[in-house]
Amino acid sequence: MWDTKHDSLYESTFCESESILTSIYPLDSKRTELLFSFQRKLYIKFKNIDLLNTALIHKSFSNEQEIPINNERLEFLGDAVLGVVTATLLFKNLADKNEGQMAKVKAAVVSEETLARKAREMQIDGVLLLGKGEEQTGGRKKNAILADALEALIAALYLDSGYKPVFEFVSNFMEKEIVRMMSDNRDYKSSLQEISLHRFKAYPIYRLIKYSGPEHDRSFFMEVTVNGKNFGPTVGKNKKAAEQEAAKMALSALS
Repeated sequence: MWDTKHDSLYESTFCESESILTSIYPLDSKRTELLFSFQRKLYIKFKNIDLLNTALIHKSFSNEQEIPINNERLEFLGDAVLGVVTATLLFKNLADKNEGQMAKVKAAVVSEETLARKAREMQIDGVLLLGKGEEQTGGRKKNAILADALEALIAALYLDSGYKPVFEFVSNFMEKEIVRMMSDNRDYKSSLQEISLHRFKAYPIYRLIKYSGPEHDRSFFMEVTVNGKNFGPTVGKNKKAAEQEAAKMALSALS
């Protein structure tokens, strides 16, 4: 069982580092207000605002300002915390999936691309502290920097408030990503066939309407008929993909 003394140990250790940062680079009123506004948008609240600020300091900024602290260590911890929360959500919600299947979903939803997209939605790009060189080269838009900042934010919240608040915070956006991922990987043709046989005692009928484009980059337009009603045409880069899109459209209408 986890000893709560470990939490106080983490907090005291990190607070010592934070006191160094606060004395070297104190928060001004403008930055403080920006961080409070940022918290309100995300429905989180830090007891230690300096901890939040540290999560948003990129190494390019700390190097230029000669500050001994940035968000790299927090990123390391945040990656682990994010993994635990995501694995827990998958274990609870995907009871029909085996270890390999859950691992594939986890890899997709905690990918750099996904985390960067969520970071943009949270407007983390607007509160990052970057060095001038990184700023000029578009660092505020780079997936790696944004994904790392989100992981650092997760770690900061964990250290500041404990596991329960960080579990709720991560769950709020990660459950949606899991649902989206499962929807993208769903076999719509099989689902449509099951519904069609159950309701209408007949198989769906797929028909290629046309295809266009050069041989190496073709688009296929497909239509599906269920119980005499046509759905489509939908487009895909191959016949199978186009059929899946047509089945998805039919399922949406039938449900």
